[in-house]
Amino acid sequence: MSAPAVTRRLLPTSASRRLPRWLDGLLEAIGLPLVLLALWALSALVAPNRRFPAPWTIAEAFVKTWVGDAFFVDVAPSVSRLLIGLALAAVIGIALGLLVGSVRWLRQLVEPVFEFFRAVPPPMLVPLLALTLGIGDTAKIVVIIAGTVWPVLLNTVEGVRSVDEVQRETATSYQLSTLQRVRFIILPSAAPQIMAGIRQSLSIGIILMVISEMTNASSGLGYRITFFQQNFQIPEMWSGIILLGIIGIALAVLFQLAERFVLGWYRGLKETERA
Repeated sequence: MSAPAVTRRLLPTSASRRLPRWLDGLLEAIGLPLVLLALWALSALVAPNRRFPAPWTIAEAFVKTWVGDAFFVDVAPSVSRLLIGLALAAVIGIALGLLVGSVRWLRQLVEPVFEFFRAVPPPMLVPLLALTLGIGDTAKIVVIIAGTVWPVLLNTVEGVRSVDEVQRETATSYQLSTLQRVRFIILPSAAPQIMAGIRQSLSIGIILMVISEMTNASSGLGYRITFFQQNFQIPEMWSGIILLGIIGIALAVLFQLAERFVLGWYRGLKETERA
């Protein structure tokens, strides 16, 4: 029997054993979390520990704590501040990045200033902003912006700098306006790095959201988790930490959908190059 015949005989058998793509992806996504959850439950049964309650205890505390009025008092305001801060950081970072990346002398002038402010930990700004802006939502949003704008800004600058010189010369030859250059050449070329910067800012934003609410606050996830920790309400504290993880996963999924929409052409180009 020839090799092609053997291959044709084996291919249907191996293909029939493969799971559907959606089920295969789902198992890859939840397989490890399920294993870790099973090990956690087993350890809670074998060696109970008050500092690490059983999963069912935390699940019960989760429902009692966050389902109801606490969602509107603590969760919704925190998420709103986070989304506003991330959105403003993206707008500011992209706008400044386009300007700085396009003007060489301006980039050389402001790079040392950028490096200085980027090195300042945003949590250190919390007391200063509380003195200048008060303890309201504005100060908390500014803290989020102060930490999340840098990945977007610096990635945008690098994306603009990496635009192909041939494209720049072509735009000059066709006498494209500044707006046309930004829209049709610079933004598409820099989009992959811009999206990478926004992706980095998501986790930073969640951290700063919690930190900004731990002091000088009377509501929010950071305040509530700190309250549970100080009052030794361990299951409730863990439920808040898990809620933060769920928010992070939700943001990551939404970002992936947005990235597929914005960078659909880029993914197609990479697949074509690999083919």
